[in-house]
Formats: sequence, C-alpha cells, structure tokens
Amino acid sequence: MERYDIIQTIGRKFLVSNVENNEYSYQQDFEEHLIGHIRLDIRFFDNERKVAVLVETKNRKFKKKDKDQLFDYVKLEQKLSNKTKIIAILAGTHDDSLCVWKIDNGDEESLVDSQLKSFEEYVSYFQKRNINDKTKVLENTAALNRTLHDNGIQEGLRSQFVGTCLLALKEGLVYENLTTSQILAGIKETLGKLLKDSVDRANKISVLDTKVLQDQNVQNIESESFCKLLSFINDKILPYINEASTEGHDILSYFFTTFNKYVQKGDKNQAFTPNHIAHFMCKVGHITRNTRVLDPTCGSGTFLVQAMAQALAKCETDIERNHVKQKQIFGIEVDEKVYGLATTNMLIHGDGNSNIYCGSCFEKHSFINNANVDLVLMNPPYNASKSQVDKTYAKKWGKTTTDPSKGLYFVEYIANTVNKGRLVTLLPMQAAIGDKGIIAQIKYSLLKHHTLDAVFSFPSEMFYPGASAVACCMVFELGTPHTDSDRETFFGYFKDDGFEKRKGVGRVDVKDRWEDIEAQWLDLYEHRITKPGLSVTQKVSHLNEWCAEAYMETDYSTLCDEDFICKMTDYAAFLVQNEKI
Repeated sequence: MERYDIIQTIGRKFLVSNVENNEYSYQQDFEEHLIGHIRLDIRFFDNERKVAVLVETKNRKFKKKDKDQLFDYVKLEQKLSNKTKIIAILAGTHDDSLCVWKIDNGDEESLVDSQLKSFEEYVSYFQKRNINDKTKVLENTAALNRTLHDNGIQEGLRSQFVGTCLLALKEGLVYENLTTSQILAGIKETLGKLLKDSVDRANKISVLDTKVLQDQNVQNIESESFCKLLSFINDKILPYINEASTEGHDILSYFFTTFNKYVQKGDKNQAFTPNHIAHFMCKVGHITRNTRVLDPTCGSGTFLVQAMAQALAKCETDIERNHVKQKQIFGIEVDEKVYGLATTNMLIHGDGNSNIYCGSCFEKHSFINNANVDLVLMNPPYNASKSQVDKTYAKKWGKTTTDPSKGLYFVEYIANTVNKGRLVTLLPMQAAIGDKGIIAQIKYSLLKHHTLDAVFSFPSEMFYPGASAVACCMVFELGTPHTDSDRETFFGYFKDDGFEKRKGVGRVDVKDRWEDIEAQWLDLYEHRITKPGLSVTQKVSHLNEWCAEAYMETDYSTLCDEDFICKMTDYAAFLVQNEKI
C-alpha cells in the first residue's frame, strides 16, 4: 500500500501536512524545542470533533521500536490537546499489514482491523453506542402493542406502521407539537430520502403511502396520542438496540417481526419464518461477505435481513458493507402489502432494499439470472392458488384449487433457474414424505439435476400462533445430479428448539436455550454426525421419504409421556391437514 492509497482511503479532506511529501512536523506547533521523533509520516485531523488519525509507514516487518516511535507521536498529539481522541496506525507498505490502536482519555485499546478505513469510520469508534437489552425491548414491545390497540391500529397494520415510525425516528423525525397530518408528511418525506437510490422507488413509496400513511385508522390518530406513541418508541425501544452489532440486528428483527404474529392470527396460511430459524438456515448457507443471496418469495424479508446481517458481520470497511447492501441482496415478493413490509424491514436494518422487486418470481427469470446468486433462501407459499403459478403447471392440478406440491414446484423452478451454489428452503412435511402424483414427479426432477444435501425436521408448532403447518428444511447443492454425487443425505430431527408458547407473544426462548441448541444442530450437520434421537445419514432417492423420522434410531432412554402426547398431536394435525378426518 502506497502513501497515496493510504491518504485516499482515509480521506484527503482531513489530511494535515506542514512539510514536504505530505508529512507533519510537531515541532512547528510547539514553541519549546522538541527532541526525538517529531516528524510523523501522515496525520489526519478534524478540529470540530477533536479526532486524529496518525499513520506511520514501514516497508518491512514491524518491530517493537516502531510502536514506540508511533506512540511518541501519540504523546505529542495529546500534548497539543488532551481532548483529542486518537487512532494510531502502523502501516506496512510492503505487504499491507496493519497494527491499529484506539486511544481515548488515556485508555489504549489494540484493534483487530486488517484493512484501512475511512476517517468517518474511525470517528465512529468513539461515538456512543446504544446498549443491547433484549429483555427491555421485549417488555416495551408488549406495552407498545397495547398502545397501538388503544389507538385503533389494526393488527395487520401494526408491523408496517411501527416500522415506518421507527425509520423516521432513526433519521431524526421532528414530531413534538405537530399535528397528525404534519407528522405523517414528515414520515413520507423521510421515506422518500431513504429510498432515493432504490430500484422500483416510485412503487415502494406508493405502497408505503397508500397502505400505511393513508390508512384511515392512522389518519385518525389524535395528534397528542401520536406524539406520545413516537416518544415511547424513541425513549423505550431505540436506546436498547445497537444496530451496529450482530446482536442488535437480531433484537431489531425480533422487535419488527413480533408484530407479524398478530397478522398471522388472522391468516392461518401465513407462515412467516421465525427469526431464529432464519438465522440457523443462513448459517447452513455458509454466508461470507461475498455471498450473493436471493429470496424469490421474500415475504417480510426475514431471510434477507438475516443474510445481510451475517454478511455485514464479516465486513471491515464501509465500502465492503455498502457493496453487500447494494449488490448482494436480492428479493422478490408478489403480495403488494407484504412487499412494503419487506422494504420497511430492510430499511430498518440499514438499507439493503435496493434489489427487492414486487412481482411473481415466475415472471422475473432475467432478473434472477442477472443477479448471479450463489445462495437461495426461501419459504414458498404452501397453498398457492392457480393465479400464483405458471399456467402450464396449474393445468395439471385437476380439481384441487391450491398447489398440490405444497410449494415444491417453486423450489424446482428456482433451483433450475439458478442452477449453482446452494438452496435452503422451508417446506411443509407433506412435500418431504409425499411419494405420489405431482410431489413424486418434482422430487424425481429435483434429484435428476441437483443433490439433496440435508433435511431438517423442525418444531411442530414453529409458526404458532399463525400457520399450523409442520415444517422441514431442505438443503440442495444445485447443478450436481443427486445420483452423481454418491453421498448420503443428512437428516436432522430438530424438533426441540428450546422455545415455549406464551400467550400474546407466540413462542419465546424463555430459558435462553436456543444459542446452545443451534450450535449443536450446526455441529451435527457440518460434521454429519449420527446421534440417536437427533440425526442420521442415509442414501435416498425420489421414492423415499425425506425426513429423519423414517431412518433415525430412537433414543428410548429419553422418552416420556410428553413425547407420546406430542407425537399424537403431530399425527392428528397431519390427518386434519390432509383431510383424512
């Protein structure tokens, strides 16, 4: 890395030099005579924010004396002003190596940075961060929901309405002593600014405006009540979410998706993916900071948010983070209202909405091809109508009015279109165990072109209080025929995720078991370990059932009455769903 590159990366705007070659001499700022190291290679400074970035370059491997030299400059910088916050950097011009320290109020901290950052990014190291507190957010979200109810905001609108309010507040919305119409105008203006570089911008703004801001119940909120509601979000929610951290992203997702549970009560066919399950499936997808992700039936954007958060966690610079948000996240959603929900969700998590389109995935073939993705995450509709699928396929249904493949047709279409990388999908168990008709035909076609890497049986009441479907997760390696791979498929019996049902809030990890459970699931899968009662590997074809229950050895030592009751409940639910009783 040359000096020119260092200056351009950190920011020439903040460069301070008083001698030739852009160097800086501390002697020129002191009346007394200085001895020792006084000429720093490169100095950046912002007087208004009192932040300095000091860079000393070396064209060889760093030695202890190099740090001593750098910290001589740090002492001189502190002598100029004891209020200055300092980033001190040793930069190797021969191999791009870095050693970085943060110095604030006399405290020295070694950082793990491996890449140079912009001056603004270094300034952010000293900015106060919100404290993540999921318990506070949980408590206050329940109180907020009661407030929304008291103000006449219907359940189906709450997530979208709260999302737009949160977005506007994060951007500094002024609301005190304003009327409801003035507040809504301010929110609309903020949304327009946030979406200025987004594709399909006009449609996104129109959806959010007509479906949320112009809703009669929203328009009728009294001004004083609206201000109190916004103050509650500003004072009781935002301070407990540090969105710059991975944990903060998870809490933000929890806050946003909590209101979807109230939507699900009214529509038992809605199967919004629980946040922790999406987190696990993204881990299965092996996301890196270079992964290009597509969700062709993205719903409220849960998969896209999780994928973006996991990719961002592996980034070091704003350039890398912006590339992830603008070039690596792709989504399609056919339902206009839910499309608006996805847009809001992505904006809340720091943009990433740029490449989300409203429409059918069957009509976005060129968009999918141009996206050049290497990971597909999806939760297709399980009971799609004929208007939601290709007409040629719909003609095969006969008298049934909903998709007989239970969403498997969506998976086949996307798998064949992308045809590379990995596809991870949620589907009802009927799609995994079906061995007749359209399901059998699609399973045959899938294995003819792709490899079934794994299937996980998920908790029976995973979507509670919404859809009653018993779901599984299928993992495909795209582009390699299953018969050619000559590998056993991993089957996980992952029915216990540690979550428990709680009235009014759905399923909650009340005993904080999920983190350990997820780690165990991933370890079993990644190492393809056979564990009685939890996992097994088995060679399968399209004629076999694709679920752990068909092949797994039972661990009888752990069985109890609750297990028997749970199994009977699952069986009864299966019979009801298949109209057997």
